[in-house]
Amino acid sequence: MDIKNEHYQLDNELTLRDRSGFPLSIRAVALALTEQNNELIECHFIFRVSPEIYQRIDTEALFNLKPQVRGSLFAGEFLPEPDFQLEAMLKPNLLPHLRGHTATVEEAASYILNLSQEQPDAPLLFTENWLGLSVTQHTNSGEIGYRTFWSYISPSAIAQAGSSSEEISETIVNFFHEWTQSNTSANAPKATFEMLEEMVNFLTELADFGNALEQNIPSTLTQKVESGWEPTPTGGQIFEAIVNFFKEDDWPFHQIEGEPILQIAFQGETGKWTCYAKAREEQEQFVFYSVCSVNAPENKRLAVAEFITRANSGMMIGNFELDFADGEISYKTSIDVEGDRLSSALIKRLVYANVTMMDKYLPGIMSVIYGDVLPEDAIAQVEG
Repeated sequence: MDIKNEHYQLDNELTLRDRSGFPLSIRAVALALTEQNNELIECHFIFRVSPEIYQRIDTEALFNLKPQVRGSLFAGEFLPEPDFQLEAMLKPNLLPHLRGHTATVEEAASYILNLSQEQPDAPLLFTENWLGLSVTQHTNSGEIGYRTFWSYISPSAIAQAGSSSEEISETIVNFFHEWTQSNTSANAPKATFEMLEEMVNFLTELADFGNALEQNIPSTLTQKVESGWEPTPTGGQIFEAIVNFFKEDDWPFHQIEGEPILQIAFQGETGKWTCYAKAREEQEQFVFYSVCSVNAPENKRLAVAEFITRANSGMMIGNFELDFADGEISYKTSIDVEGDRLSSALIKRLVYANVTMMDKYLPGIMSVIYGDVLPEDAIAQVEG
């Protein structure tokens, strides 16, 4: 088995884009390619980012740095400074986009840097197409940071293990043990389910490697992913109606443990966010939220408040909300069915109206937060 690694040092500004298309300027300091039997199996970038930029990466889970795939933080807590080092790997299914541009690692680096200037909407430049492997801070007293699931089970790690089922299985189990040590809160069951989903999805994307690996995930874990996490019965008619609707309408979801609330990941045309469907049985009410993936920074909350106030003017179904305490932005639709029945048709109208409005106004929200666009101008861009 012929495995070849190439590394190239660089020091260039690279502009990537988040899932909503907003730019993220970071420093690319190294590129690495790994080939197996002359086939490209891995492409890595090492980036250097300021604490301010990392805060945005962390808040928005850019580079797929979701809490459910992170290992425990070693050597203490992150500091206000110095800069962070982020290592990221291109998703395996995106490697064909590099085909014909990897005769040398220098050629690959030049190709990606040129894309940033000439084709800013190229798939290789979206952070959602890169998997964060590790985040570290180098200080005088040592290194602080964490690794993610993907660094344990990357294609090169699999190749070096010779696809040994025992070694691969041990690697997955070791990560899971480390992960559970840092996820002992009341939300751990939900987080475990999300982590397992990420795990199986990634292994599936590995194509040639995926089939062998999926068989080695502990069976007690895969059963929950394969069968789905069935909602806990609550005995409430409203919650039952909500569950039935999302099942019939083919929306993947899972229940917040012990609560009559469903959590749903939604991908719109302008971005991705989380939705919550809540039953208020005693009040005979159904409430549906779309929660923006980005919280408004403190210095932008007044501007965002103006934007959503302008957006809410004239709204017939639902409204935007802003939590001034933490900057959370959401869109809410709700209905009171006291003395009546909550039908699938009513749920559908509220749900679809909700996600449509978030999808429409999300670019405006992001332009106010990151583009320094005035709220009045942002509304004009959205509604004009």
